Amino acid sequence: MPISQETLESLDEMRSLIEVRLADSLVDAVLAHGELTLTVKRESILEVLRILHDDGRLQFWSIVDICGVDYPEREERFDVVYHLLSPRQNVRIRVKVKTDGVKPVPSVTGLFPGAEWYEREAYDLYGILFTGHPDLRRLLTDYGFDGHPLRKDFPLTGFSEVRYDDEVKRVVYEPVNLRQEFRNFDFLSPWEGTDYVLPNENKGDEKAK
Repeated sequence: MPISQETLESLDEMRSLIEVRLADSLVDAVLAHGELTLTVKRESILEVLRILHDDGRLQFWSIVDICGVDYPEREERFDVVYHLLSPRQNVRIRVKVKTDGVKPVPSVTGLFPGAEWYEREAYDLYGILFTGHPDLRRLLTDYGFDGHPLRKDFPLTGFSEVRYDDEVKRVVYEPVNLRQEFRNFDFLSPWEGTDYVLPNENKGDEKAK
């Protein structure tokens, strides 16, 4: 859906206001493709979100989500991305901070209680740490899980599988057991495709080539 000129003008006004209010915390403010993206200093994220939340000209009261992005070639490989909604202004904004697997990001659960599970998910899947979080533990993987599945360097294959054992009432790890027969497919297998013979193959049909 095309962005209205009114919305673009509103976002541009917000960018000017934010550049003044967040001068000491702002790294960059970019308005592109109808979206306003702020990059701020990691240690200032709570202060920045509080201003976006409390300022009567902004009123970003709703947190839509928090997610991680992995750029393994960078020294600070992770972006933590916050998407906020202002119901009063009817616009969204994106806020980003950079970090690595060691430097923690201040938790924003005190300002947005709904951020609790978003931060747990970012910790679980990327290994991003958050200080001040009330319950920072894994959310989607097992507590004994090794690694963080959404990191770009996480291995795609392995030799263990995880399942819940109803007899022992806990999650267990076992060697991978390939139960399907005939794992070594031949060329006549439907999994690999069939060597179809065209009806006019011996008559010089161009499709046979």
